[in-house]
Amino acid sequence: MTKQKFDGYAAQYDAWFMENENLFRSELRLLRRALGEIEGRRVLSVGCGSGLFESMIDCSGIEGIEPSRDMGTIAEKRGVHLLGYLAIEEAQLERNAYDVIYLNGSSSYMEDLPRAFSICRRALKKGGRFISLDVPKESAFGFMYLLAKNVGSFRHPDLIDVMPGLPYPLELCSAGVWHSTEEKIGVLRALGFHDFTFYQTLLRNPMYTNEEAEEVVEGYRSGGYVAIIAEK
Repeated sequence: MTKQKFDGYAAQYDAWFMENENLFRSELRLLRRALGEIEGRRVLSVGCGSGLFESMIDCSGIEGIEPSRDMGTIAEKRGVHLLGYLAIEEAQLERNAYDVIYLNGSSSYMEDLPRAFSICRRALKKGGRFISLDVPKESAFGFMYLLAKNVGSFRHPDLIDVMPGLPYPLELCSAGVWHSTEEKIGVLRALGFHDFTFYQTLLRNPMYTNEEAEEVVEGYRSGGYVAIIAEK
């Protein structure tokens, strides 16, 4: 079995969000705003991880795929209906089946966005919504993760006193393939998605993000966590 990027880090991933409780609450607010009302709709979470976010909403109707067995096993225990331990690029999803497909943090670990997004599009019903929530490459968080990835540490001398107290696990930063918001919009437009809506949160300097939960605002050019919503 191929080792996946999050294998061995499931507990560390969950613990980081629990330690950064207000940051987690900010991102959860963004997910809830982006999803809207999902009762009675068929919903797929692509790269559902440990199902931590899903456990905070009614996930009884949410299906998921997750390449990491470590993460997916926890997601199943939390109530996500897991379709398989696989990446979206390998998935054979039912065509025209879903009302909503969302990627919460998972696009940052995808090498081939056009392929991943096109598979999602085929699985959406006409008029269905595609949602991508993630840390933009161009945001303060994106710069921080890329810098740490390239110097191999959050403890580099140049980073002293400018890093949050509990930065994202370095191993997960290093595994990321960070994309800009404009890049993702371009891919989605090329695939024929339309009627875009954008929401964002984590507008504060990363050092102070966890001081209190932030509200969700429209747009995408200021936030450290951004939701792109598009229609098929």
